[in-house]
Amino acid sequence: MSPTPNGIIRPYGDTDALVIRRDFPAPIDEVWSAFAQSDRLALWIGFFTGDPAAGHVDFTMNAEGEENQTSERAEILDCTAPHRLEVRTTDGSGSWQLIADLTESDGVTTVEFSHVIGDPAAVPDTGPGWEYYLDRLGAVLAGTDPDAVDWDDYYPAQKGYYEDLAAALPHGG
Repeated sequence: MSPTPNGIIRPYGDTDALVIRRDFPAPIDEVWSAFAQSDRLALWIGFFTGDPAAGHVDFTMNAEGEENQTSERAEILDCTAPHRLEVRTTDGSGSWQLIADLTESDGVTTVEFSHVIGDPAAVPDTGPGWEYYLDRLGAVLAGTDPDAVDWDDYYPAQKGYYEDLAAALPHGG
C-alpha cells in the first residue's frame, strides 16, 4: 500500500503549521473520544496519565515499541469538546504544539490535525509520521487492527513530498 500524503502548510500566527486532514465515517463524539480518553488514545498513538482538568497530563507514546516509551508533559492549551484539542508537549528535543479540530456533517467527522512548525527541517520526518498515526486512528475507528498500518508505507516514501512542502514554507518556519 502506498498512501497518498495530503499535508498542506497554512499560516498560523507569526509562523506556519503543517495541516493534515482526514474524514472519518463516524460521529464526532466517537472521534473525539479517540483523542480525549486515554484508553481510546492508546489504541492508535499513546496514553496519558493525570487529570486533564489540571491543565496538563503526562503523555506516553506506545505505538513505537516499548523501548521508545517515554513520558512527556502535555500542556492542554484548549479543550473545547468535542471540537478542539490543542496541546503543547515538551521533551529534550524541544516543544511541539499540536491541534485537532473536529467538525461533523452528515455522519462524517473531519479532523484537521495541525502541527505548528518550530523547525522546518523536521517537516520531512514529522509529516509522514502524522499521516501514519492518523491512518492508525482511522483503523481504530473502522474497527480494524491499527497495527496493520505499516510504517514502511509512509517513510521514507512520503519524505520527498514533505521536503517540497518545507522548502516552500511561506513564513520560513
